[in-house]
Amino acid sequence: MEQEKFSLKKRILSFKYAINGIKILFREEPNAKIHLFVTICVLVAGFAFQISRSEWIAVILCIGLVIALESLNSTIENMADFISPEKHEMIKKVKDLAAGAVLIGAIVSVVVGMIVFLPKIIKLFSF
Repeated sequence: MEQEKFSLKKRILSFKYAINGIKILFREEPNAKIHLFVTICVLVAGFAFQISRSEWIAVILCIGLVIALESLNSTIENMADFISPEKHEMIKKVKDLAAGAVLIGAIVSVVVGMIVFLPKIIKLFSF
C-alpha cells in the first residue's frame, strides 16, 4: 500500500471541517448550548475573581473536557440514530454510556469549579 503524500491543502481543509463540526455542535445540540452558556459564566467569573494562572489552567481544561465529551456524545448519538432509527437495547446502552461520560466530566468540572470559586465567593460575602 502506497503512503499518501503530505498535503497542506488537505490539512487546511481538515481545520475547516473541524470548525464546521463545532458550529454544528453549538447550533444543533441543546446540551452544548447549555455548556456554552455555563462556559461564558465561568469565564466571566474567572475574570471577576481574578483567578490564578493554575486556576485558569484547571478551569480551561474542564471546559475543554466537557465540550469535547459533549461533541463525542453527540457524534455517537447521531451515528447510532442513523444506523438504527428504531429502538434497540444495544443502541440505548451505547448512547447511555456516552451520556454518562459527559455527566462524569460535568461533575468533575463542578467539583473543580467549587474548589476554585467557592473560597472566593465565601470571602466576598464574609464581613
